Amino acid sequence: MGENSGTTSSAKVALAASTADEDQLLKQFFSEVSEVERDNEVLRILSCFKLNAFEYLNLPFDSSVDEVKRQYRKLSLLVHPDKCKHPQAKEAFGALAKAQQLLLDPQERDYLLNQVNAAKEELKAIRKKQLKKDTATKLKSLVDEGKYEQEYERSEEFQQQLKLKVRELLTDQEWRRRKMQMRISEEEGRLKKDEEETKEMWKRKREHEEQWEGTREQRVSSWRDFMKGGKKVKKGETRPPKLKTEDPNKSYVQRPVKRG
Repeated sequence: MGENSGTTSSAKVALAASTADEDQLLKQFFSEVSEVERDNEVLRILSCFKLNAFEYLNLPFDSSVDEVKRQYRKLSLLVHPDKCKHPQAKEAFGALAKAQQLLLDPQERDYLLNQVNAAKEELKAIRKKQLKKDTATKLKSLVDEGKYEQEYERSEEFQQQLKLKVRELLTDQEWRRRKMQMRISEEEGRLKKDEEETKEMWKRKREHEEQWEGTREQRVSSWRDFMKGGKKVKKGETRPPKLKTEDPNKSYVQRPVKRG
C-alpha cells in the first residue's frame, strides 16, 4: 500500500514538473516571437479551409487529443487579442477555439477522420493504377513488402494530395448537407402553408356556421309571417297576373246536362 502511494506521489510530481517545464518553454517562445510572426499566424488561420479543423491548428490528421490541446494552447496564446495587435486577431482566436471544440467532440472528430480515410482510399486506388503502368516501381513495392508505399504515404507529396482530396470530399459532403437542408426547409414551408390554409378554411366554415345560427330566429320569424299572411311582395317587385274567373264574351257555353 505504501509503495503504491509513493509511486502515485512520484507520478504527480513528475507531471507537475513536466507542466512547469512546458509553461517555461512557452513563455520563452512567446518572448522571442515578433509582432510580424503573430500577424502572419493570424493571416494563416483566416486563410484556412473552413471545414477542416486540423488545418486551423496546423496539425496532421493522425494527431491525438492531447496534441490538439497543446497546439491550441500554443496558437491561441500567439494570436490572443490581448497579445496580438492585428485587427483580426479576435476572429482568428475564435476560429482556433471552434477548431479545438470540433476535434475534441468524438462525433465531429469521427466524421472528419472518416472523410480522411475515404480520401486515402481514393488516392491509393489512383496510385495502384499508376503502379500497373510502372513495372519498376511495382516490383520495388513487392520486394520491400509494402515499405515503399508506407514511405510514400508519409511523403510531403502524398500529404499535400491527401489535404486537397479531403477538402474535395468535405466540400462535397457540405454541399449535399446544404441541399438536404434546403429540401427539408422547403418541405417544412409547404407543410406550414398547408396547415395555415386548413386552419383558414375551418375558420371560415366556423364563422359561416356561427352566422347561420345567429340568423336562425330571424329566419323562423320570417317563415311564420309568411305562413300567416302569405308571401309579402317586396317594394318594386311585380305581382303575377290574377286568373280571370269571369267570361264577358260568353265564349264558354255550358252544355245542357242530360238527366236520366
